[in-house]
Amino acid sequence: MELNPLQYPIGKFAAPEIITPEIRKNWIKTIDEFPDLLVIVASKLSETTLKKAYRPGGWTARQVIHHMFDSHMNCYIRFKKALNEENPTIMPYSENDWAHMPDGDEAPIEWSITGVKSVHQRWVYLMNTLQETDWTKTYFHPERGITYPLDRVLGIYAWHCTHHLKHIESVL
Repeated sequence: MELNPLQYPIGKFAAPEIITPEIRKNWIKTIDEFPDLLVIVASKLSETTLKKAYRPGGWTARQVIHHMFDSHMNCYIRFKKALNEENPTIMPYSENDWAHMPDGDEAPIEWSITGVKSVHQRWVYLMNTLQETDWTKTYFHPERGITYPLDRVLGIYAWHCTHHLKHIESVL
């Protein structure tokens, strides 16, 4: 099945067979740099472009920015749970429902940009303190039926940063 380039502008995430410390370092760098890139792209958005969807049936640029905060806040909490509990079952949420709540549809993007900056600062700090064995710690996603090790989660969210940044850029 062919991927929709509007939906997946950088393709779907594909984890390498072996996640090395060097790969993790690059992914952490992506997460560390994302807030600044988001600020740059967001500074180019007008009220009109904030209301534009990146694809037919997709979220608006405003919703994508608020989604980034919602998603990365949840991931940071999941990381901490995995580091402190034995393979915790995380609490899933409906990303689409959250995106269509009033704060996702209407709130100023600056609120979520500030949140992304704060979450990423804490998250990067935490990740830079982890030992090699910490990266093998896991959490269980009940809706997907998958146990995720933290090193794979890191890769997914580094991809997630670039994936949605491309969505936002596409409305410009």
